[in-house]
Amino acid sequence: MARVEKSIDVNVPVRSAYDQWTQFETFPQFMEGVKEVRQEDDTRLYWKAEVMGKQEEWDAKITEQVPDRKIAWHSVSGAANAGEVTFQPMSDTTTRVNLRLEAEPSSMGEKVGDAVGVLDRQVKSDLEKFKHFIESRSGEATGGWRREIDRGQPS
Repeated sequence: MARVEKSIDVNVPVRSAYDQWTQFETFPQFMEGVKEVRQEDDTRLYWKAEVMGKQEEWDAKITEQVPDRKIAWHSVSGAANAGEVTFQPMSDTTTRVNLRLEAEPSSMGEKVGDAVGVLDRQVKSDLEKFKHFIESRSGEATGGWRREIDRGQPS
C-alpha cells in the first residue's frame, strides 16, 4: 500500500481548519480528481473520483473523529484506502494540518504513478489548495460537524 504523509500550516484558527475539513462535500473544490463526496450518515461517506484517468467509486467509514484534533477513516468498498488528518494549533491564528494517506494501487498505471511519486505530489497540491480555500474565506469555514466518533461509533 502506498503511504504519503504531508503537513501544511494554514493561517486560520484550529476550529476553522477542522470545521472546514468536516465539510466533505466541498472536497471537490480543492482536491484534484475528486468529483463528489457525500456524507451518507454520521460515519459513512460515498466518494467518486478520477484516478489516473479511471473513474473510481468507494464508500468510506469514519473510524475516529475528535473535534479540533483528528479525523480517521478507511474504505469499506471499492478503492482500498485509509488515512487520518490531524489539526495542531501552532498559535491562536495558525494551524498545522497533518495528512496521512494510504492507498492500494490497483492498476498498472496506478502502480507506475506510485513509483514516480504521483500520489505524493497530489497530496501536497491538495493541501496547498485547502490552505488557499480556507484562507481566502478569511478563515470562515463553510460549516462544521462537531460530533465525536470512537471506533466507528458516534458518541
